[in-house]
Amino acid sequence: MATTTTTPRLLALGFAGLGLTAVLAGCSTSTSATTDSTGSSGADSAVDTSADTSAEYTDGTYSATGDYVSPAGPSQVTVDITIEDDSVTAVTVTPLATDPTSKGFQTQFASGIADVVVGRDIDTLDVSRVGGSSLTSGGFNDAVEKIKAEALVS
Repeated sequence: MATTTTTPRLLALGFAGLGLTAVLAGCSTSTSATTDSTGSSGADSAVDTSADTSAEYTDGTYSATGDYVSPAGPSQVTVDITIEDDSVTAVTVTPLATDPTSKGFQTQFASGIADVVVGRDIDTLDVSRVGGSSLTSGGFNDAVEKIKAEALVS
């Protein structure tokens, strides 16, 4: 009857498991994300407190399309923002993605963006994730920069 020793094999598996745990911990999401009452992730950051807020903007409603790249390829969102006294009083994001996954993320972003930016000075907006979508924020931020350029009082 042959006897096998499983201790080295078990130790190797244990160390492999520890290594995998360390790698996965490094890939986890930031703990600074907030969670709303529906359980979806909120914005990691929506305000740049170091932003220069001295620029003045003409009150009104503006629209721009923002571009970004997702794993499905180039994508866009349309952003409509109403500005009063340099603050955002209303915002609407319209998903333009044709890829179902991208469209899903854009829809999640669109449903949560108002809670993040309404009431904020437009110069302080710096959105990184809304509703679990982090890439759509790139298109949103691109559109906001276009809107700021159009609305800037000269």
